[in-house]
Amino acid sequence: MISKETLFALSLFPYLGFLWFLTRSQKTPRLALIGFYMTLVFVAITIPAAIYAQVYYGKQLADVDWLHGSAESFLTLSNILIVLGFRQAAIEKPSQN
Repeated sequence: MISKETLFALSLFPYLGFLWFLTRSQKTPRLALIGFYMTLVFVAITIPAAIYAQVYYGKQLADVDWLHGSAESFLTLSNILIVLGFRQAAIEKPSQN
C-alpha cells in the first residue's frame, strides 16, 4: 500500500498541471489565480511545520495546536483569495439578459 507521504508528494504533480493550465488559459481572475498559487505556499509552510512538530514535540502537526493553526491560516488565506477573485469577476461580468 502506498504511504500517505508518497501520495501527498505525488498529488503535487496534478496540482502543478492544474496551475499551468489555469495560468496559460488567461481566463482565471488574477486574484483567484494568486489564491490557487497560495495553496503551494500553504504546502511549503506545512511541511517544515510538520517536521518541527515531530522533532521538537514528538507529535504530529495536527496535535500541536498553535503550529497547526498557524500553518492552516495560509490555507484559509488562499481560499479567501480564490473566493474574492471569482466574486469580483462575477460582479464585473455584464448581465446576459
